[in-house]
Amino acid sequence: MLPTTELVAFWRRLGTYPNLPDKGSFGEPVDTIEIGPFDPKYRNDVASVILPIQQSELSIPISLEAQPDLMDIPRYYQKDNGNFWVALDKERVVGTVALQDIGQQQGALRKMFVTRAYRGPELGVSGGLLKKLLAWCRERGLRGVFLGTSSKYPAVHRFYEKNGFKQIGRQELPPSFPVMGLDDRFYALEL
Repeated sequence: MLPTTELVAFWRRLGTYPNLPDKGSFGEPVDTIEIGPFDPKYRNDVASVILPIQQSELSIPISLEAQPDLMDIPRYYQKDNGNFWVALDKERVVGTVALQDIGQQQGALRKMFVTRAYRGPELGVSGGLLKKLLAWCRERGLRGVFLGTSSKYPAVHRFYEKNGFKQIGRQELPPSFPVMGLDDRFYALEL
């Protein structure tokens, strides 16, 4: 099998890979991708990215109504040192990431989702979202970022580890960290 970068180039030449952006260099965000803060006009688009990934890909039986943070992103994330970003390809939301201020100059990385066609280092969407979040943290003088995930997703673990996050035990989390029901693996990044 060809490495992912070669497959992407092959699909681009054939013009047959669905929803694949037509520009970009490997490892860097695609030219057409813009990452910016959430605007309420994207509320439905954010849900249409996150819910199918949660429900179909991750097999999590969850609804939009069960996620009040997605119903009111400004109130949950865009306050204090927190924020919520969207990755846009020509005004279409293709990825999300959030930082929840948990006090003590620390944040919780939340809602990191990228649609399937935009995943991988060759397009750089996940990396671009993470870079935006970490730059925000450093600008505001945050000392650390924590996240929780499931042990079922080794690709997710590799992504965070490659980007400097270290696995920690649940007991090492700040008391204010919002542990989700499926979280059984935790990471921290000192800034």
